[in-house]
Amino acid sequence: MSTGLERLQSHQIAAFIGGGNMGAALVRGLLANDMSPANIYVGEPATDLRERLAAELGVHVSADNARAVDRADVVVVAVKPQDMGATLQPLGHVLQSKCPVVISVAAGIQVADLSRWCGSRVPIIRAMPNRPALHGAGATALFAPVGTPPGARALAAAVAASVGTYAWVEAEREMDAVTALSGSGPAYFLLLTELMIDAAVELGLARATAHELALQTLFGTGQMARASDGDLARLRGAVTSKGGTTEAALQSLESDDLRAIVRRALTAAARRSQELAK
Repeated sequence: MSTGLERLQSHQIAAFIGGGNMGAALVRGLLANDMSPANIYVGEPATDLRERLAAELGVHVSADNARAVDRADVVVVAVKPQDMGATLQPLGHVLQSKCPVVISVAAGIQVADLSRWCGSRVPIIRAMPNRPALHGAGATALFAPVGTPPGARALAAAVAASVGTYAWVEAEREMDAVTALSGSGPAYFLLLTELMIDAAVELGLARATAHELALQTLFGTGQMARASDGDLARLRGAVTSKGGTTEAALQSLESDDLRAIVRRALTAAARRSQELAK
């Protein structure tokens, strides 16, 4: 994973189609990395979102997507998968004329479809960020088809690096696994944390206390894992005393076949990503 110091150059222009949570997070990330708000354009149909983005971030906003992308070097499309075709097809003539790099953050939508909507000359890159990008702690996977210009890859890397770390995958089919792992992953950790809080309350702990301790444990464990050498099994062993309480809990999880449960969950998410592509 790269923690990249990549930045868009001062003369480059970024456009966003969709100013919702993820689009706004990426805009904030670029601004935090010293990009001028004068170089950021957002196409967004919702009046309240446009007004908020303009007031809070000082970027250009428009209800007209074609106007938003007209001068862009890179266009980030941050709309729902089911809306991608209807959003991109009307922009085909503008995109084919200007040939900006188009980055899609929609789960499941493949490069072949994106290229058909945008035009074959337009460089297409798929990105799968996750929700922690809203806090500058995102994990983004990137895929670029063979023949994508190095400059296009650099632009995509700069956008991804603005909200956290990123990694390139070699094959597009890997994006389904990425969606299941890091794209949907925050929900898995949050669910486990909820369940731990509920169990602690049943054991007699006050809910407010259980909530505070569980959240800090979630945060601290992430910090500890990130600061380690990456060997999570070794790290887990270091905090598991022989014959102790942690070992008892882990043995219970293993006896309930937690590994199979997690495997089935990620398989279901990856399968859904494949279905979205159809």
